[in-house]
Amino acid sequence: IIINPFCYFSGAAGVLVGHPFDTVKVRLQVQNADKPLYRGTFHCFQSIIRQESALGLYKGLGSPMMGLTFINAIVFGVQGNAMRQLGHDTPLNQFLAGASAGAIQCVICCPMELQPQIYSARSIFCSALTDLCVCKYFLTYDVLTRSLGCEPDDPYMIPKLLFAGGMSGIASWLSTYPVDVIKSRLQADGVGGVSQYNGIMDCVRQSLQKEGWRAFTRGLTSTLLRAFPVNATTFATVTLFLMYMRGGEGCSSRGSEPQSVQLQTQAQPTSL
Repeated sequence: IIINPFCYFSGAAGVLVGHPFDTVKVRLQVQNADKPLYRGTFHCFQSIIRQESALGLYKGLGSPMMGLTFINAIVFGVQGNAMRQLGHDTPLNQFLAGASAGAIQCVICCPMELQPQIYSARSIFCSALTDLCVCKYFLTYDVLTRSLGCEPDDPYMIPKLLFAGGMSGIASWLSTYPVDVIKSRLQADGVGGVSQYNGIMDCVRQSLQKEGWRAFTRGLTSTLLRAFPVNATTFATVTLFLMYMRGGEGCSSRGSEPQSVQLQTQAQPTSL
């Protein structure tokens, strides 16, 4: 697998920018519905800073900083090599290459993500579903860059890349967020010694009964606030770097090398 070392740095930058939003998202998702500590995203931000200082937003940073930068590079390498094997740069192949990258990310990322929490098959299943949706990042970014016509001589190329990257992140999170809520609740379940859920469907049922459909949107605001700048920065930075290394090849060139090999800019959630 060919891995671009620059992806390590873009991944680290993404973790530093996005971790405070992840902290807020998880706390909103797992708080007690009967006695909520936070009224919303901004109240959660304020409470953490007031009670724990700004450093409270970066609790648990070590694990994603060590792991996600490595995973970022692996995912880009897998996607690029998959596109080389598929040969033709089409939206379907972009989707398939993204799915293969997501599968590898799932294998590597699930144990790291669950390491400080409860390692269980049910939470791994939910993590796998969200990780496999990496394909949506690749597909959305490919479609947007084609539609916007990102070319080296375009004076608006950088804003277009930023927009395409940010919107790809938002689109992917919107489609998988309910699963992420269930995953977070299953991971946190039993930490205090008492398990509340018997499985995935029981978690869904109890969440609906106690909180209604809004249960599956808790923390969504902070997630979307994080998704746009993190993905926009990562996508644009890696794209511009690869274009520079290849002597200014266009974002939408249709040469012998597939476009997504030139534009290995998709990140997980994640999480990536």
